Amino acid sequence: MNFDRKAVWSALKGWLAAILVAAGCAVATAPAGAASFQPLEIVTRNGVQVFSVEMATTEQEKKTGLMYRKELADGKGMLFDFSPEQEVSMWMDNTYVSLDMIFIRADGRILRIAEKTEPLSRRIISSGGPARAVLEVVAGTVQKYGIRVGDRVGHPLFGSK
Repeated sequence: MNFDRKAVWSALKGWLAAILVAAGCAVATAPAGAASFQPLEIVTRNGVQVFSVEMATTEQEKKTGLMYRKELADGKGMLFDFSPEQEVSMWMDNTYVSLDMIFIRADGRILRIAEKTEPLSRRIISSGGPARAVLEVVAGTVQKYGIRVGDRVGHPLFGSK
């Protein structure tokens, strides 16, 4: 059996090119920056409350936050890392879900809580002091679980699990 090497190579290159194009299309349509969820605990007088939080660490993630989302499940949230500890300001522009914002110091203690924020508002919500992170959860969470200023947050950002 005789093979024409040029013809076989040409067919192989075409087949390989088709595979690479298909792989490129699959990568291009994958969601950008797929969320990574991590466990976070808040130790309250009522016990330990566990949340699954999406991390916002890049400037773009912090800028976008929970904007444009129509719902946020109980027990879920977003943790914004503002390292190093600093005065932090948030707002609800383009955010459709009312949130509780929990401002957390570098030592993991809750510094300030802003409850039931107004959706789509441009009103500035300040940390009221140096904060390492902000946890956003669905409005009513703070009241439901009895979360208070001074409670301890357990997460690797604060040197704990």
